[in-house]
Amino acid sequence: MAGLVRIVANDFGATLGSALIYTVGGAMLLIVRKPAPIRRYPRRYLLVGGLMFVFYEASISLAIGLAFTSAQSIEVSLINYLWPSLLVLMTAAFSRRKGAVWRALPGVIIVTIGIALAVGGDRLDINGALANIANPLPYLLALLGAFVWSLYATVAPAMSGGYDGTAIFICFVAVTLWIIHFASVQGVPDRMPSFWGFVAVVACAISIAGGYACWGYGMLHGDMEVLSLGSYATPVLSTASSMVLLGVALGASFWIGVALVVGGTLVNVWLGKPAPRVSDSGESDV
Repeated sequence: MAGLVRIVANDFGATLGSALIYTVGGAMLLIVRKPAPIRRYPRRYLLVGGLMFVFYEASISLAIGLAFTSAQSIEVSLINYLWPSLLVLMTAAFSRRKGAVWRALPGVIIVTIGIALAVGGDRLDINGALANIANPLPYLLALLGAFVWSLYATVAPAMSGGYDGTAIFICFVAVTLWIIHFASVQGVPDRMPSFWGFVAVVACAISIAGGYACWGYGMLHGDMEVLSLGSYATPVLSTASSMVLLGVALGASFWIGVALVVGGTLVNVWLGKPAPRVSDSGESDV
């Protein structure tokens, strides 16, 4: 997603490119995964869940698009990829298991370091990152987006009433991004976008729409504790696929990062098993 969004932003601009991506993606989902009539959805799910979904999608797309340089795009992606770690911590907190957050924390720290190595690797320059903070808006949007998305994934299944609002929410995102675009000063691109720019719009729409359709299904029908741990693989797979597509060799820092992600996940599984669930009466369930 990150690489494709960057290509689209270069051709269409940050706001227009994001609006096009989610318009195409929403249209695809309405055709492939036709949602139930909107009156059947719980209102709280549509309002609260929809707002969180829209905020995350708009914030991360704009954060990547507003990054000044490729290095800043990598740094923004790293901040965005805090969401798997935050999701594991939130899932532990909402599980009502005694000490679950403290049990999850060691694995989360190991995985977060691994993600930084796998995604940033040799390209991550701490001094350059500190200098790039002079343009703080992309970083702030990415951080808020990571927090809101992990919160959405934690609370949305309980609010949904069994209905998957992914297709509707992506259409909400498209409308929001069109409003942002027309309210901004970017307007129409100065030059005609390239053929590959249009290809990137379609490819990015397929990637986003397909990915969130699978994620929405997993939230409704799967185990959130397992899903949150599985989400650790997201930044690793994203980085690996991007490097392979671009013909970039996977360096030693990437594989060290992968080892840390796997190790941290195993630590989470090992430490998470014995945690007892706390009932409403305050007693532990064995």
